[in-house]
Amino acid sequence: MHARHLLSAALLSASLATATAPAAWAAPAAPQAVTSANWSGYVAQSKSGDGFSSVSGSWVEPFTNCSRGAGHASFWVGLGGSGQTSQSLEQVGTATDCNGGGGAAHYAWYELVPAAPVQLRLAISPGDYLTGTVSVQGRTVTVSLSNATTHQTATKTLQMDNPDVSSAEWIAEAPSRCDQTGNCQPLPLGDFGKVHFSSASATSDGHTGTISDPFWTTQPVALSGNAGGFVADESSGSAQPTDLSDDGSAFSVSYVSGGNASPTASGPSGPGTSDAAGGVAYACVPSSAGWVCGFVSR
Repeated sequence: MHARHLLSAALLSASLATATAPAAWAAPAAPQAVTSANWSGYVAQSKSGDGFSSVSGSWVEPFTNCSRGAGHASFWVGLGGSGQTSQSLEQVGTATDCNGGGGAAHYAWYELVPAAPVQLRLAISPGDYLTGTVSVQGRTVTVSLSNATTHQTATKTLQMDNPDVSSAEWIAEAPSRCDQTGNCQPLPLGDFGKVHFSSASATSDGHTGTISDPFWTTQPVALSGNAGGFVADESSGSAQPTDLSDDGSAFSVSYVSGGNASPTASGPSGPGTSDAAGGVAYACVPSSAGWVCGFVSR
């Protein structure tokens, strides 16, 4: 059995996953959070047929409390992948894992589904101020992660067939564990306390705005530890996003012990599997709920 830090590419809400037209994404002025088994944060859905050309956001890498034992969390910004019919996903972010000694490992990564994602050569430590950006122009995708604390930046410009630009995301996420038969279960979410996203923006059809910009629709997502079957004999916390700031550019996601997040809608998840080589790598697989991607360690 492999531990996978999965970046689910499908929102686990029927109301979102089946939205294929702007009218279906019409959101109330203060939308209530829907449930995901592993995502918490905000998703913006484009009203334009052109979709999004870029997404950006900043966060401070949180200190993870590993006294509870095993725990895992990822923090990222991305484009696409929020619908069941999505065939691609572009994202960049950081991740943290509690090791057996009570400490936490932190690292940076990017991925372009369906290509194999990559761990970035960028040192990450708790307290670092990070800014992630994903931009797409035609088949050209540029991902960038800057660490303002260390004054280091990792940028990759790559070619990709059929990138998905229909949505933009700012997410804190829990991974899953999959065996070689394709059976996946969420792993315990690491107690990261609180992560604060700021300076969040996206660009669609030449228009740049914050998460709450009326040019697109916005949906908060809460991670519920009770939304899916967690690994036996292991409990998981949940994660709850706050309301957006007045200008729509900032919010926080807080760890909630005991899986007690309070969203208002939920939907099914799906299995996935991959077979990675030894060491640490990324893998992406299709599932009944969309694409599932993440780090793989043996």
